[in-house]
Amino acid sequence: MTDDVRLSGNLIGLDYGDKTVGVAFCDKNVSVAVGVEIIRRERPAKLRRTLSRIAEICAERKADGIVLGYPFRLSGEEGSRCQKTLLFRDQLRERIALPVALWDERLTSVAAEDAMTESGLSLEEQKAHVDELAAMLILQDYINARKRDS
Repeated sequence: MTDDVRLSGNLIGLDYGDKTVGVAFCDKNVSVAVGVEIIRRERPAKLRRTLSRIAEICAERKADGIVLGYPFRLSGEEGSRCQKTLLFRDQLRERIALPVALWDERLTSVAAEDAMTESGLSLEEQKAHVDELAAMLILQDYINARKRDS
């Protein structure tokens, strides 16, 4: 179901949604994920521009793999968003030809909102950055878990 994305390369983290895709990055020499940008989507059914931008980012950052947040329900069950994410993953693989690891993203948006609230950001600033921070949390959690397992 998921590709093996090794920590020995540059990684891109994605928080995929109907309206936006948060993007994060981690260099193979650094173990901290940083935000890159939020890709705003015009229509949920259209992915051409979104995939093109992700391909550009992967090329610019010399990415060796992608970590894509997988939206399990809090109960651990898969819902309709999981199917959309799997379709997006398949399109990423076709377009970008990099391994794509799925990573449990439960509560990353909540954690991102909590972190921004604690930092004193206004609601408007929080809305502008929540997806990028969620992508950072997804990627950082993946990196931390892989390091623990090795």
